[in-house]
Amino acid sequence: MISKYKVYISIFTIWLFNVSGILGILSSKSDWFLSLTPLNLMLNLVFILWNLEKINLRFFIAFSIPFFIGFLVEFLGVNYSLFFGTYEYGENLGYKIGGVPIMICINWGVLTVITSDLAQKISKNTILKFLLGGLLMMLLDLIIEVTAPRFDFWEFENGVVPLKNYIAWFVIAAIAHFFYNRFQIKSNKTVSIQILIAITLFFSTFLFF
Repeated sequence: MISKYKVYISIFTIWLFNVSGILGILSSKSDWFLSLTPLNLMLNLVFILWNLEKINLRFFIAFSIPFFIGFLVEFLGVNYSLFFGTYEYGENLGYKIGGVPIMICINWGVLTVITSDLAQKISKNTILKFLLGGLLMMLLDLIIEVTAPRFDFWEFENGVVPLKNYIAWFVIAAIAHFFYNRFQIKSNKTVSIQILIAITLFFSTFLFF
């Protein structure tokens, strides 16, 4: 059974880093705070792992599904303009393979876990769960796309995000959810939902500032 203190510590730290990140990026030290983006993304994964009911090979196999789906579609997207349109990644997401930051693949995994947990809270229906998961990831992408160029995460050709990007996000994310859900991972839904809210608030803030 997960200790409630682990959950409290996780939630406190998640919000500490996100609020600090918002204030830091709005300050004169924005470049330094943006360079810490990979650390912040890794912390989300660390807290998911720390609050698992049981860390085992099953989780890592399940997590690898959105990770490798993410890498494949991003590789084809960056190099061949498939799925999402014509875009390229900047430098603030860290080390890349074939033009794709490894952190973006980890992010595919993290977003799948946390949106899956919320989808499971909303519905117990098998089909609705993976469709809701895909929809939640697409809605989050709607927010992130606006601020991504500002943060030097990625940018689309001519600064225009095509409609097919959002359609592809929904379809591919729903597929990732379908396979991930089959493993029935017992992650901590409270922590997952707090991470999702924190990410949403973080990027939403920069829609206005």
